[in-house]
Amino acid sequence: MKKTFLIGLVSVLSFASYAQEADTLKKAIQKNAESIGHGGVNEIKFNLLYAILGMPEVSYERILADNMGVGASLFIGVDDKVDYKFGLTPHFRVYFGSQKANGFFIEANATVLTTNSYDYYAESYQSQSGMRIDQVEKNSTNFGMGASVGRKFLTRNGFSGEAFLGVGRLFGNRTPYVTEAYPRLGITLGKRF
Repeated sequence: MKKTFLIGLVSVLSFASYAQEADTLKKAIQKNAESIGHGGVNEIKFNLLYAILGMPEVSYERILADNMGVGASLFIGVDDKVDYKFGLTPHFRVYFGSQKANGFFIEANATVLTTNSYDYYAESYQSQSGMRIDQVEKNSTNFGMGASVGRKFLTRNGFSGEAFLGVGRLFGNRTPYVTEAYPRLGITLGKRF
């Protein structure tokens, strides 16, 4: 009986010390991550590629766990030559890197997108040319869903960089001048806090 009690007591003490050691190790890893800027759960990013194309985009991402995050991107088309005028894209990401929300990722996204298109109407009238073509601007707002893949790089002080590429399909009004797909691409710089 004493032998069984002694074996049980040693087992309980060894499990308790292992649990304390694992908990201490987890706290040390978290403290190290926070000291080098990886401990934050929020990120603000600016898409440089969209800015060059005339559609500046700002993104926010909330890191839910070491390997996943949710966020939203918002852009406004400021260039008249760009057909995309407004876009709001919420997204969900799964990361496959060894660090917190870092490395290769896949993304599922949805979007609300406003595009600008033109309809052309020809009218006959009496003049030298005999025909007049009128251009009518039309805005259309559609909903879409898509996916993308990319890679996130994180510096020691919490600055991030991303490169991603994807595509989505728009649902809604179908006219010859409204696209059926939307691009999801970017080269971003940001900060984790």
